[in-house]
Amino acid sequence: MANSFKIGTIIGIPIKIHITFLIVLPLFAFVFAMNPEPYGFNDVVPAELGYLLSLLTTILLFACVLLHELGHSYLAKKYGVKITDITLFLIGGVSSMEEIPRDPMQEAKMAFAGPLVSFIIGGSLLLLNFVVAGVITGFADSLIFRMIQLLGSINIVLGMFNLLPAFPMDGGRILRAWFARKMTYIQATHAAAGVGKMFAFLLGLLGLLSNPWNPWLILIAIFVYMGASGEDRSTAVTITLEKVPVADVMSKEIVSVEPSLTIDALTQFMFEKKHMGYPVIEHNTLKGIITFTDVRKVMPLDRYSILVSDVMTKDVVTISKDATAADAFKLLTTNNIGRLLVVDEDGSVAGILSRTDLIHTMMLLSE
Repeated sequence: MANSFKIGTIIGIPIKIHITFLIVLPLFAFVFAMNPEPYGFNDVVPAELGYLLSLLTTILLFACVLLHELGHSYLAKKYGVKITDITLFLIGGVSSMEEIPRDPMQEAKMAFAGPLVSFIIGGSLLLLNFVVAGVITGFADSLIFRMIQLLGSINIVLGMFNLLPAFPMDGGRILRAWFARKMTYIQATHAAAGVGKMFAFLLGLLGLLSNPWNPWLILIAIFVYMGASGEDRSTAVTITLEKVPVADVMSKEIVSVEPSLTIDALTQFMFEKKHMGYPVIEHNTLKGIITFTDVRKVMPLDRYSILVSDVMTKDVVTISKDATAADAFKLLTTNNIGRLLVVDEDGSVAGILSRTDLIHTMMLLSE
């Protein structure tokens, strides 16, 4: 089952919801329903109306989170960055960008765009309440006023929280942009990630020592720590590999199979050749690719009758041999696959490149 599903498109960017969002939506609504005024609706009668207002507040809150991410993405598109999608997760939204601009000023502006949107939304909602309450008698005591006030306040807090210098949050990216003015991009990323890990440790410690202990702070601390570590490694790999041509690291000895081969025969072939994936070629034409994962999906008794052509992946991800190893790394990561077929200009298969090849290259370059 897919981990996320698309719900629409805004300014050409696919908007997705992760399955964890389906957990947090009723959870947040429950929290709002249980909290007293002015932080929730537990005093509302009937209780069903309180739950309805809580659910509506939660949906509007995540709509604000989406606008926050669209702030990043809109400016990123202005700088020529391709946005793969925006996904709403358990603890917020994430804009998937193919590459962060190396210009420190551009990265800083992109990072600040999200919190700026949150501040604008929060300030506008609070100002709206103030103005309307001054015009309409009794509006300040209404449920609509409470909901708008709650959303406005949360957006202000959201903007401030995201500006904390805890990489990979927005403030951490601004910090990396500042470091990048004085050191290399890898060094700047490593320094910003170190600050982010320190914040994560302090945040997790605060969550544990709180009375009662705060699972949300611990969850955010884990997210920040893992995000900082992952971004640090990913940046190091990308920059190290971006000057290495694919042609220099690919395996040129292509071991292929024909589409008419049975899965049973393919299994024996895999044991003999010790590879986990093979291009499927017929009459010098690439038909697809088949991996050990595809083979495992076929029941043992069916492997004598089912052919490679029946289970192979026909939508093959390829890369030009003139591309860089960094481009290959991005393709492997984006598509969550283990190998790429390298093609010539005429479309013929020139080689195959696996994650293992890139790992070996990284190890050699690091030494």
